[in-house]
Amino acid sequence: ERTCSNLVHRPSLANQYNKSTYRPTPIKQKMKLILPSFLFLGVAAFQAPNAFHRSTALRVAQEISPEELASAKAKFNGDAAEEEVEESTSGLRKEAPAHAKPKSFATKCASLYHPNVGAERGLAPPVYFGSTFLLDDAAHGARLHEKREAPYTDDDGFVYSRWGAPTNEAAALQIAALEGVDDPEKGLGRCLLFNSGMSAITSALQAVLRAGDHVVAPYTVYGGTYEFLTEFADQWGIEVTFVDGAGPEGPENYRKAFKENTRVVYTETPANPTMRLTDLAGVGRVVDEFYGKADDKPGTSQHDRVRPYVMVDGTFATPYHQRVLDVPGIDVSIHSATKYLGGHSDILAGSVTSRSEPFLHGCSKVQKIITVPLNPMDSFLLARGLKTLDVRMQRHGENAIKVARMLDEHPMVAQTFYPGLDSHPDRNLSDSIFRSGRDSDDDEYVQTYGGMISFITVGEGEDALRRARNVCERLRVINLAVSLGGVESLCEHPASMTHTMISREQRMAGGLHDGLIRVSIGLEKAEDLVQDLKNALDNCDEDGCVV
Repeated sequence: ERTCSNLVHRPSLANQYNKSTYRPTPIKQKMKLILPSFLFLGVAAFQAPNAFHRSTALRVAQEISPEELASAKAKFNGDAAEEEVEESTSGLRKEAPAHAKPKSFATKCASLYHPNVGAERGLAPPVYFGSTFLLDDAAHGARLHEKREAPYTDDDGFVYSRWGAPTNEAAALQIAALEGVDDPEKGLGRCLLFNSGMSAITSALQAVLRAGDHVVAPYTVYGGTYEFLTEFADQWGIEVTFVDGAGPEGPENYRKAFKENTRVVYTETPANPTMRLTDLAGVGRVVDEFYGKADDKPGTSQHDRVRPYVMVDGTFATPYHQRVLDVPGIDVSIHSATKYLGGHSDILAGSVTSRSEPFLHGCSKVQKIITVPLNPMDSFLLARGLKTLDVRMQRHGENAIKVARMLDEHPMVAQTFYPGLDSHPDRNLSDSIFRSGRDSDDDEYVQTYGGMISFITVGEGEDALRRARNVCERLRVINLAVSLGGVESLCEHPASMTHTMISREQRMAGGLHDGLIRVSIGLEKAEDLVQDLKNALDNCDEDGCVV
């Protein structure tokens, strides 16, 4: 079933109070009230210091066996001994520490009042703005500070929002489900949410790289990623080799760059902004052949393994089309959730998902000390955007193929890059990559190829630059703006905008032509977008951009 909208994802119910005048209820009554939400809505799995918990991080009613359900009901109905009830609850005390009822005006102002029991049943997840959380006692605080860093809280609850917060965790659980790491048969994993896509990318890299290490990355990579690798990682003593990672030759090009000290094999597919595709199965295979398969032992250091971490920035495709962690040999999935996952151009966010416990530990530590988790309000907005991801992605794709076909035939367009066109250089890979929301090959679906299109205006050098700028500045329905993946259509000219920090030689080697324009197709009427681009192209040779 679709995971985007049919569940309300919540963090541990044990952590739904922070500093407060919370009114305790008897344990049996409290558990009876919470049990329906506990069983159906989902609860964060326990993260032991040295191993993943055997159960999934997101449990719903269908995943609980009749025996487990009967046992849980017996315990919560008082048919079991008190000790057994205590064992079934979290590491927190049965009741929140009681506070005296405030009597003075000033203390009433400074106290926090919570709603009555039942608030947790709201269909929209609550937004927890608290930066710190009430502790049972000093020993509880000590336990929380001694834990091995991990993406989700455990039964001891939250301590400080830089180390994890409820609204952030709820959104992370949903992305983990969409990435497919909530399935015990395939292998459980977890997701971390950051305050931007670049924060996610740099955190993933910093989690595993040290001075003397080596990275292999594609020529055609997001400008911010390129800037980090060449201006920061390089200065920290990390060697970077760029290769042509696209198409059927991509895996072998990666293989040729491998070294003994290679620690990260970085991919981006579809590539920004050329829309070239990477054979991820091929990359995973050549890495396995060269270094052997990964051996990630929970509780060990992320630096212990010999095999490089294979990371994929799949922002353009999203899990609607491409669940990269289901591809053998892929370790880390990265998304700029600012784009399609959020979907409304109103947040900055990034996600990192993996099944590797050592990597997740390292990345959690980077988030805790260097970068920062996604804030509660943006976590809420991201979770809301995810609810419509399935239907939005279908509409993006249906609009985009109509626009792409017009561009492919226009005389002022030298080449159009869209994975759904037969002219696309990696068309042989596109059907296997773009799953169009399918859960299995037997599902009924409408085949689409995403909402991103790139095309090159005719001409070379200054002629191409001038024509591309004119097209972008003459559009009246499509907006001239950076970013992508929102409900509104956007266009940009990389050579004069987002990739100016890359030399022309490097840019051209990666397929970033002077006249290349990138368009993010939105949810407007397709005919309006087609006509807007056609009008701009028809007049791209006329100097002056004010109509």
